[in-house]
Amino acid sequence: MATSTIPVKNAVPAAPGVPRHSAMVRVTHWLTALCVFALLLSGVEIIISHPRFYWGETGNVMTPSLFDIPIPASRPWVDTGYGYVLPDQNGWSRNLHFQSAWVVIVTGLVYLITSLRRRHLRDNLLPERGGMDWRALTKEITDHLRRLPQEADAHSYNTVQRLTYLAVILLLFPLAIWTGLAMSPALVSVFPFLVELPGGFQSARTIHFFVSLLLVLFLVVHVVMVCRAGFRTRITAMITGRVPARKKNP
Repeated sequence: MATSTIPVKNAVPAAPGVPRHSAMVRVTHWLTALCVFALLLSGVEIIISHPRFYWGETGNVMTPSLFDIPIPASRPWVDTGYGYVLPDQNGWSRNLHFQSAWVVIVTGLVYLITSLRRRHLRDNLLPERGGMDWRALTKEITDHLRRLPQEADAHSYNTVQRLTYLAVILLLFPLAIWTGLAMSPALVSVFPFLVELPGGFQSARTIHFFVSLLLVLFLVVHVVMVCRAGFRTRITAMITGRVPARKKNP
């Protein structure tokens, strides 16, 4: 995401030799990005096999749905109103989905533990007190949308970015993982509370779907803002750890 005109304490260029992003942040970022791509691809295939959603413990083609996604299914017994079915890729997609999910879980734990030990969350993601004032936050959001990013913005996150990243890291990802684990019969047999808390297997599946939509929305906005803020600069910083110096005009 781009940054706004409101200055923050860390909005200064990093000292020479000090990376903008640590190796831990860079590795976990790209590993998570790869897994999220695999999760989205396999998740779409899983939905195509049964594009109907329910609430509670049970739900099938013989019971009324909470809502349907208006697409053809890949299974002939799932009536979606279409006269044809799509190729069924449910086997490999489920395997890829759960394997990628476990990689995300391990990566997330490494990120959180390391971030707490190295104070990454406190120094770079927790908003400053002054930025949480409603008027200041509203002004920052307005500036964030109106102006082009400046060179100094590459060295720090503003309040909007920090709140967004914290919501994704501490709310959306944990909720997606929790509801995903609640759909695993093996885990539910050992930890029944995983599926009891959301209200049943189908409730967990429905919540998982909407959380995934929010994560996709975040991903789209994130990519757009990276491009708007300077794709080469931001990608270079996330690969090498350092913000490339801007060439001065002669």
